[in-house]
Amino acid sequence: MWIILGAAIAPALLLLYYVYSKDFRPEPKNLVFKGFFYGTLAAFVSSVFSGPLLYSGLIPDSPSTIGQAVAVSFLGAAIPEESAKLLMLWLLLRRCSEFDERYDGLVYAAAVGLGFACIENILYVLSSGAGWFQVSVTRALFAVPGHFAFAIVMGYFYSKNHFEWYHSTLWSRVRIWLYPVLLHGAYDTLAFSSSLGYAWSGVISLALMVFCFFLFRETRRRILNEAALSQNP
Repeated sequence: MWIILGAAIAPALLLLYYVYSKDFRPEPKNLVFKGFFYGTLAAFVSSVFSGPLLYSGLIPDSPSTIGQAVAVSFLGAAIPEESAKLLMLWLLLRRCSEFDERYDGLVYAAAVGLGFACIENILYVLSSGAGWFQVSVTRALFAVPGHFAFAIVMGYFYSKNHFEWYHSTLWSRVRIWLYPVLLHGAYDTLAFSSSLGYAWSGVISLALMVFCFFLFRETRRRILNEAALSQNP
């Protein structure tokens, strides 16, 4: 049992450590893990919205066409999950005095997103029975990096809106939610599509993995450059 739980939890913690280690002035560990815990709560909050749609049959459980893949990806996953994560990120940072650098938004958003990925992993792996190893490896390679990527985008725009409050508009606030939703929906649609056609499966899967890590590198570079240009941490 402990091996199975370790396989489910380790990928999220490793990615969280990776983001945390890139912070020049690391955040308090207790706040980072509080964000991680908030992320686990977000998984249950999102199910309040997605559950009824799945159980009612309004969206299919296992898509067999591209159209169904889009419906499941956006209505069953992207919209409820990213909404729940943003709610938890806001609850975490709304009165947080430690949120004083632009990169902090990436750290705390990653903590929430990876907390979500962690509890989701545990549920999937524990319910997979004898196939737990294959499920844990597949999710470690695709699902966890995906949640990581969505969180990085959310954290970037959350920080941008927070530290550039004098330019804050409705659009600057909406995109904190919208861009992760679009990215999540597109990512899941491609993931589902790869299972519909084996010829594309390997190409799409590899592209998704590479994309997640290049996205983090580019986002980190951009947010540090913006901090330097504005002389604002």
